Amino acid sequence: MREWDEEKEEWVDVELINQAFEKGDKVLAFVNSMGGTPLSELYIIYRQLVEVCEKHSLQIVRNLIGPYMTSLDMQGCSITLLKLDDEMIELWDAPVKTPSLRWEI
Repeated sequence: MREWDEEKEEWVDVELINQAFEKGDKVLAFVNSMGGTPLSELYIIYRQLVEVCEKHSLQIVRNLIGPYMTSLDMQGCSITLLKLDDEMIELWDAPVKTPSLRWEI
């Protein structure tokens, strides 16, 4: 990936590294339907995800559960965990007004 370096005043290449989760990490849990999986089943999956996160001492501080990125009526779901810090939580909580997401308005 390329990123602007303020000090050098030029673009520099940076490597993105996925860091392993550590006990106590705060996470966003995203359970996404592929389109054909009903919301009731997504909540069953989310309940199982909560149990797995608790077992590994991960704290789910925000979540999204629903058909956000779909492929028509495809069966199944995806699960995404995103590590959050306090700044990311503050940004996540900012008002959102888009065609598919709305909160705190």
